[in-house]
Amino acid sequence: MARLYILFFLVQVVLAVCALISCLSAEDDDVRHLPRIAWVLIILFFPLVGSIAWFLAGRQRKPAGGGTWASGARPAERRPARPLAPDDDPEFLRAIEERSRKDDQELFRRWEEDLRKREDDLRRREGDPPREEPRPEV
Repeated sequence: MARLYILFFLVQVVLAVCALISCLSAEDDDVRHLPRIAWVLIILFFPLVGSIAWFLAGRQRKPAGGGTWASGARPAERRPARPLAPDDDPEFLRAIEERSRKDDQELFRRWEEDLRKREDDLRRREGDPPREEPRPEV
């Protein structure tokens, strides 16, 4: 009989932990009937009954197919469509390209200035007058 109580206790703890994780990770739109904090307190103070109540009445039920494309439910109906990763976002890629182009131009400009200064220093050491070269526009 003691083994049955231990098994019942473990099932209750696992169910309560699963219900807490589900409750805390649910979207705000998926929590029904009570505020999220009320559901958390119910699950904590009444682990077996609160967990069962959360799974039956507290969360929004998903479509039968789990919300996949095959079941007819589209993700765009629920949330605004957005790229999954930054490298799929054309605006993000364009901003990075512009930023890197500006950074590259600034870096090349500094390198050219440094190279001109070094050339002028070498000419002064050798006694040649510094030459004025036309600077190309970038």
